Amino acid sequence: QVQLVESGGGLVQAGGSLRLSCAASGRTASSYAMGWFRQAPGKEREFVAAVSWSGGSTYVAGSVKGRFTISRDNAKNTVYLQMNSLKPEDTAVYSCAAAKKFDYRDYVYDSWGQGTQVTVSS
Repeated sequence: QVQLVESGGGLVQAGGSLRLSCAASGRTASSYAMGWFRQAPGKEREFVAAVSWSGGSTYVAGSVKGRFTISRDNAKNTVYLQMNSLKPEDTAVYSCAAAKKFDYRDYVYDSWGQGTQVTVSS
């Protein structure tokens, strides 16, 4: 199991930017694929982006493509989600997760952080 702690959420105006961080701990943290998911009130959890263990492969959901970028720094055991051109519909709790394989499906991920709130005002 990997322990995950997110940070960087907050309140931002539409069109603004935020960078979320996810710090991972555990002996094998850098060997896991990592993903970001979000859940808005009254809605199901939604895949946002994923990065392979090496950082060589990334996958971003269509709803955020061109605006969000996922990256990782294995020397720091940290994964980032750079969010630009934010929209009110991006408002949600964002959670990072770790999986043994690079995937977009939430049931593949077996370690989850507590989440960080992102609120985008219009």
